[in-house]
Amino acid sequence: MGQYIINLNWKKESAEFTYEKLNRNHVLHFSGNQTLKNSAAPEYFGNVDMTNPEELLASATASCHMLTFLAVAAKMGFVVESYDCKAEALMGKNAEGRFSVTEINLTPKIVFSGDKTPTEEQLKGLHEKAHRNCFIAQSLQSKVNVL
Repeated sequence: MGQYIINLNWKKESAEFTYEKLNRNHVLHFSGNQTLKNSAAPEYFGNVDMTNPEELLASATASCHMLTFLAVAAKMGFVVESYDCKAEALMGKNAEGRFSVTEINLTPKIVFSGDKTPTEEQLKGLHEKAHRNCFIAQSLQSKVNVL
């Protein structure tokens, strides 16, 4: 159905290779010649000025939900003018007692235009349908909340 490939490049940058001192900075190469400087989260000795895997997971979930929401809304005849979303990944321990992203909270703000705008109940239904059909959300063990 689809194949999506990134390339990751990392190099040792210091003589000492210990947990506390190892370099966490790396580069992600995406299609279209896009690159992203990435690191670990700051609390895991990462670079605060770079994205981290937890942020990327939250962004992938938010992006997929938005794209699916827009498709569902368009098919139902709603016109979306803008869509802004805050995505928050929460770390915790999973059922096996291991650290993981246990929850992702999405807080979208959507502006509709035209004669047909959804009621609160219809808006909730649009989000539910988007969630059920979002490839990323369906791939996760984490709970995804649309607030």
